[in-house]
Amino acid sequence: MAAYRVDLRSDTVTSPSPAMREAMATAEVGDAWYGDDPTANRLQELAAERTGMEAALFVPTGTMANQIALALHVHTNGHLVACSAANHVATTEVMTAAALSGIAYRTLDPGPRGWIDAEQARTLLEPDSYYDVEIVDLLSVENTVGGAGGRVMPVGELTKVRAVASEAGVPLHMDGARIFNAAAAAGVEVSAWTRQVDTMMFCVSKGLGAPIGSLICGPAELIREARRLSILFGGAWRQAGIMAAAGIVALEQGQDRLVEDHARARRLAEGVAEMLPGSIDLAQVETNMVFVDTAAVGLPMLGTVERLADRGVGVTHIGTGVRMVTHVDVDDEGIATALDAWKSIAANED
Repeated sequence: MAAYRVDLRSDTVTSPSPAMREAMATAEVGDAWYGDDPTANRLQELAAERTGMEAALFVPTGTMANQIALALHVHTNGHLVACSAANHVATTEVMTAAALSGIAYRTLDPGPRGWIDAEQARTLLEPDSYYDVEIVDLLSVENTVGGAGGRVMPVGELTKVRAVASEAGVPLHMDGARIFNAAAAAGVEVSAWTRQVDTMMFCVSKGLGAPIGSLICGPAELIREARRLSILFGGAWRQAGIMAAAGIVALEQGQDRLVEDHARARRLAEGVAEMLPGSIDLAQVETNMVFVDTAAVGLPMLGTVERLADRGVGVTHIGTGVRMVTHVDVDDEGIATALDAWKSIAANED
């Protein structure tokens, strides 16, 4: 396993803070299968409160959270979920959805921003009136859009999309894995988005900095069914409070510092863009992600990943370039380390 001087592969690589470790070590626990783990229950109550939803369910992963939520709305195998082609549910999770729930997708490419507008939502929800074969049971959106560089879907745009979905009689789910990043960037409350959707999920294990876990949020009766599905999907917790304790710390302490991640991502993006003109669209850098199009500046994608790793900088590849993600474990020194590594690559130093 590589040890990096600065790890920008994802905001999932963070280590639990001392406060999280203390909370985990002293957490009061029960058996979450029976619903009597007080710390897990407290996290679920806090998540519902922060999102303005009736209830929430704590599950191990973001993929599980999304898949349970999709299954709540899709009526039978072979029905469709409509969404942007950039969304995580239709890319990374596409085979999972097919295997677990028989879900297929109707997608379109909304362009570089990654999120769909009202007219695109209307196109996605057009009934198959001629063949009467394709049935869309759910419209899904993502905020921020990870596949588009962490772009924020504006509240006003989601409100218009919701109106289209309501007109079509189709529920709306939001993959809000990084919704707290969106809130920090837009300067609004998370509930500004969540009041427009029927169900949503968010991760405490990304920008908020907890080691494990995601929350599904929605109406109490749907979350009751979500609990049943989580058990069927193999996600029953036992002493879940050990992990939930870190999630509580993440929710209570993690949101206020997300603007620091965004500022560092901007500084990193501007530095690389200056060294390698044409490699970064700065308009895309809204939150904590930076995409560098290495192909646009004649650099090999995998070779660049390897050269950065040799210089102690961890990144991942995406499309024709590399992705860097700032997080709680990346400080100003880490950004300087990354920029030094890019400087040597730009200068073609071995």
